[in-house]
Amino acid sequence: MSFDYVSAIHKAEIYDLAIETPVSSAQILSHRLRNKILLKREDLQPVFSFKVRGAYNKLKNLTREQISKGVIAASAGNHAQGVAISAKKLKIHATIVMPVTTPRIKVDAVQAYGAEVVLFGDDYNSAAAHADQIAEKEKFVFVHPFNDRDVIVGQGTIGMEIHRQIAQPLDAIFIAVGGGGLCAGIAAYLSAMRPETKIIAVESDDAACLAAAMEAGRPVRLPEVGIFADGTAVAEIGSYTWDILKDLVHEVIAVTTDEICAAIKDTFIDTRAICEPSGAIGLAGLKKYISEKGGLDETLLAVQCGANIDFDRLRYISERTQTGERREAILAVTINEEPGSFKNFCQSLKSRNVTEFNYRYSSSKAAQIFVGVQVAGDVDRLELIQDLLSQNYCVEDMTDNEMAKLHIRHMVGGRAPKISEEQVYRFDFPERPGALINFLNILGDRWNISLFHYRNHGSAFGRVLVAFQALDNQREEVRVFLDSLQYRYVVETHNNCYKLFLGNLD
Repeated sequence: MSFDYVSAIHKAEIYDLAIETPVSSAQILSHRLRNKILLKREDLQPVFSFKVRGAYNKLKNLTREQISKGVIAASAGNHAQGVAISAKKLKIHATIVMPVTTPRIKVDAVQAYGAEVVLFGDDYNSAAAHADQIAEKEKFVFVHPFNDRDVIVGQGTIGMEIHRQIAQPLDAIFIAVGGGGLCAGIAAYLSAMRPETKIIAVESDDAACLAAAMEAGRPVRLPEVGIFADGTAVAEIGSYTWDILKDLVHEVIAVTTDEICAAIKDTFIDTRAICEPSGAIGLAGLKKYISEKGGLDETLLAVQCGANIDFDRLRYISERTQTGERREAILAVTINEEPGSFKNFCQSLKSRNVTEFNYRYSSSKAAQIFVGVQVAGDVDRLELIQDLLSQNYCVEDMTDNEMAKLHIRHMVGGRAPKISEEQVYRFDFPERPGALINFLNILGDRWNISLFHYRNHGSAFGRVLVAFQALDNQREEVRVFLDSLQYRYVVETHNNCYKLFLGNLD
């Protein structure tokens, strides 16, 4: 790392637009986890995200010639708003390319700052490629969301503030990583000023590009990334950010969707603020660190880096919070199909609270129920399962089964005894007006659709469970066809959850 980031951060002039955000104590969570937990409140920035820092610092360092040409950026959210508000402040013409899947509320927010919005493509990569083309044609300056030194310096001012705001020793700081700009900026400063503080990078487990780079010893491109935490859904770590992170990060932690949802709830309880998924990743990593390391009485800080969440996503987040906190067991249980069996089963749970119960008659011999039960944690969940097994119940643990939580819980309604040769797939497709009918049109009528479940989760992508009737000798043909659609999908034909609740008994 040859560039002097610390000096550049000291010289950054961003506070005529960005604010110095407070560090809040998460008192309730601190008491529960027996550590002092602090939150750096970047959700309180003018655009409800840290991104304004890097964007503004980049634009303030442009030459007069560059300013006269104008700037362009590609983003579906926070970076777009950061560039737009910065350009408005500095009276620079800004063009923002956003995927057509971007929620209207985010498009309106960018336009409200006076930026020109171009809607193109279904995802960030498509929008970024189009922005590159426009930049080359119009000679605009491209403002990268993370792989730029001026952007990294802007984000690094968070580290400078933390150093100034916290007088006592800081054991570790937990920072969300997408492309790495936020973590790189903070790490560059704090590693120089507080070398005793551990820098912990936190990634969504389905977009862990830094962990992949650490393993390979160089940046590598992930073949696909999950989109729940859309603000950090990046396939490859930046080259500038990698140059910093490879030497300064002490540990990389991966967190699940459920763990992120639980962290969103934790921040709400302590601050009454609702984070976006990417904004809660740092805290999710902090909680996992405590759970796995078992530390006590440490001072730990998570950067709460954004709150630009679509209201429609809250239902889904709320549903996943209990399992994210490991306070709900999702079980498939086989009971006798006879009068009184439901009552007997509920009595077998003793004083435990039932959070969900789904059943539909399927066979005269046995009943398959989908049940949620409140538990105190993983140990309690395993004790519950062992208790049920000891009472001769057949139990399948579905707590970490994505298909069960996304689809099956809404579909328990009996089997289709005459359906055979089913091939089951779970898809993600870009969410936009008419997206569902477009998806069905693309599937066509080559194979009979024997099962279909779709639910809008308020995100940029829709999730669908589909079953086709296809003979064994047609499976390869189906695979080739589905690959050609270029939609992310998972084969679920052999998922026990499908077999227990929806599959043909034969």
